[in-house]
Amino acid sequence: MNEKFDLIVVGAGIVGLAHAYTAAKRGLSVCVVERDAACVGASIRNFGFITVTGQGAGDTWRRARRAREIWGEVAPLAGIDAVHHGLWLTAFRPQALEVLKAFMVTPMAEGCELLDVADAASRAPALQLDGAQGVLYSPHEMRVESRTAIGLLAKWLAEAMGVVFRFGEAVLEVEAPKVRTSRVTLHGERVAVCTNTDLNGLFADRLTPHSLRLCQLQMLRVRPEPGFKLPGSVMADLSLVRYHGYSKLPAAAKLLEQIEREEGESLAHGIHLIVVQSADGSLVVGDSHHYGPVLEPFADQRVDALILKHLHETLKLKEATVTERWVGTYPSSAATDCLIDRPDDATRMVLVTSGTGASTAFGIAEEVFDAW
Repeated sequence: MNEKFDLIVVGAGIVGLAHAYTAAKRGLSVCVVERDAACVGASIRNFGFITVTGQGAGDTWRRARRAREIWGEVAPLAGIDAVHHGLWLTAFRPQALEVLKAFMVTPMAEGCELLDVADAASRAPALQLDGAQGVLYSPHEMRVESRTAIGLLAKWLAEAMGVVFRFGEAVLEVEAPKVRTSRVTLHGERVAVCTNTDLNGLFADRLTPHSLRLCQLQMLRVRPEPGFKLPGSVMADLSLVRYHGYSKLPAAAKLLEQIEREEGESLAHGIHLIVVQSADGSLVVGDSHHYGPVLEPFADQRVDALILKHLHETLKLKEATVTERWVGTYPSSAATDCLIDRPDDATRMVLVTSGTGASTAFGIAEEVFDAW
């Protein structure tokens, strides 16, 4: 087996795969080394929701726009279905509507529509709009089934792009061009380290100054009544004080004060509602956010109950049977959405520190290679 490559990628999550794709498309030979037998981390435990609208202004939004374009190109080639498109965000409070109005005058609102309740009801009958003030519609979003999409993407990279994968093999040391694994020593002219939550492993000393912590979220799969159909991905007021594209607008300050009074427990658990639908009709619902240097792997029933409460407030559901529960974990930073570190000229460490890997990784990888 060849042990010399133009690029070695450490980690087969979406960030690692995005770097492998970008390098292979530019004609480089690529090897991806993954310690587990398959990708089982944050990249498969999310919504599969490629989110553009609401991402933080500047780099994050720009990367998300580009990543969405690449997903649109790559998904059909890799046999990844787009389960649905678009975003519907309902404003229930008058101040939430003011935030949406402020958003609509920003450049990030290009292509979006702010609908009145009657128009939204006719176009998206699954939305619960009693007492709603208005609905933001964005056409930019795309939903894939993350559980299968990551495996399909890796399979396509291997078969169509010639990427070599070494699963079940931990990387013990990177000193480019030498990469020592638990099984062999590889040679890589460049190395991209994309190890997600492994903050105490490779280059841990370089991560220490960035004060990274872990974020753990709770998510649910819910079976609605037969025939229930979402118009696209769904959010509501709590997302307006969570996603920086909205929350950094001056109008969001008053909304946050109101939500703190009315939904203090949900805010304390970092809950904001996202709902997407799978091909089998089930809904993926979440999520919450808890932070720390280490997090116990136990889901809190009270958090699930709060998430389900917001679900029923936002959708016209007759049934909502929970069929699966799980937790996901990703690295988090209060300072940046993405950390790109340069241990040496040949090595880049890339961590998405905002839970936006699926939405931004392809855009980030292009920037890494353009600047390398």
